[in-house]
Amino acid sequence: MAEPKSYITADELKTHNKVGDLWISIQGKVYDVSDWVKDHPGGPFPLLNLAGQDVTDAFVAFHPGAAWKHLDKFFNGFYLKDYTVSEVSKDYRRLVYEFNKMGLFEKKGHVVLLTMCFMALLFSVSVYGVLRSESVLVHLICGGLMGFLWIQSGWLGHDSGHYQVMTTRGLNRWAQILTGNCLAGISIAWWKWNHNAHHIACNSLEFDPDLQHMPFFAVSPKFFNSLTSYFYGRKMSFDTFSRFLISHQHWTFYPVMCFARINLFAQSFALLLSKRNVPYRVQELLGVLVFWTWYPLLVSCLPSWGERIMFVVASFAVTGIQHVQFCLNHFSTSVYVGPPSGNDWFEKQTSGTLDISCSSWLDWFHGGLQFQTEHHLFPKLPRCQLRKISPFVKELCKKHNLPYNVASFWEANVMTVKILRDAALQARDFTKPIPKNLVWEAVNTHG
Repeated sequence: MAEPKSYITADELKTHNKVGDLWISIQGKVYDVSDWVKDHPGGPFPLLNLAGQDVTDAFVAFHPGAAWKHLDKFFNGFYLKDYTVSEVSKDYRRLVYEFNKMGLFEKKGHVVLLTMCFMALLFSVSVYGVLRSESVLVHLICGGLMGFLWIQSGWLGHDSGHYQVMTTRGLNRWAQILTGNCLAGISIAWWKWNHNAHHIACNSLEFDPDLQHMPFFAVSPKFFNSLTSYFYGRKMSFDTFSRFLISHQHWTFYPVMCFARINLFAQSFALLLSKRNVPYRVQELLGVLVFWTWYPLLVSCLPSWGERIMFVVASFAVTGIQHVQFCLNHFSTSVYVGPPSGNDWFEKQTSGTLDISCSSWLDWFHGGLQFQTEHHLFPKLPRCQLRKISPFVKELCKKHNLPYNVASFWEANVMTVKILRDAALQARDFTKPIPKNLVWEAVNTHG
């Protein structure tokens, strides 16, 4: 005779939401992942941010394959008494099942091979131009090509962080280190740590690191309350210096994006040299050091300091296009304050993302991520499949009266600048003024 099941309520589940006492629910079964959080391949933040909740939709999104068979070792014997499934979630899970049945998660196409060939071509041409040509114009073009190389390495590094792009895990790890650390100087461990938190807490001002750009940018006046970043573990102070920068952010957005890569370099070193548990730390550090060997060496081969600065600025400015692309997908959509919720996963992902409409021949330029809504709903789906599933996502949003945000590349830029301008003007007219320094007074004096 089967033993009677033990039940807890959703309110009781919420009490287990701290480090050392971390429970989650998946399809009505409760799992204790208190010890697993430090070994979670996606980093600790996805589990910490959704602790004490039903996380079925998020688990379905990030684990469409074999991970289900490992769940039982975390089962603590409890079931969720008031477990329910919304109609949106039912349809969403049905889509995941159908895409799995169609083999879309395994059909990666030739994107990886073509991207690697394109990257090899860009690298070879850029290096050849620096070493063999004496033309200043050629050197400028080579710097731009290096920027395009970093963009393509970013797309491939992004893909390899979400799913296995190579035939084995070892080769996939090699692709990550090569494209991220060695070629671009960006730690893939840092990227996964940051990006998984972004996916789970999409457009939460307190939990999504991709919106936390104080003191340079604020996409919402809610930042003026000096919110706390639970990702970085610090207060995002809206002080005199922040107000000055944010008041002009619609003018500084593109110039800052041209050099945003410097922040990624800094964040990579900050993580790799920290006391955090970083998988493959030695590999990561060696990969980054490879970049900081070949890139300065290549720049030093240019004949003058003027050309060296020009080359670096060109490569940084071109790759700034990618940083702008990342911002367009989220800056102009709905934001909220507070932790993410597992109960409205589909709704949060659709309201917080923006698709960029373009022809299929431009997929290489956007890395497939112009289908941002599709990518957030199905992060493990290869980018070559995102265009194919787009009609299904549109239909599901229409059925449940949910937003499906889409705009052209130009329109998305206009929308983003408008959001930044609106926040900038509110920063200038904030009803509770803070002490103004001399720079503020000089720039904002009229008449």
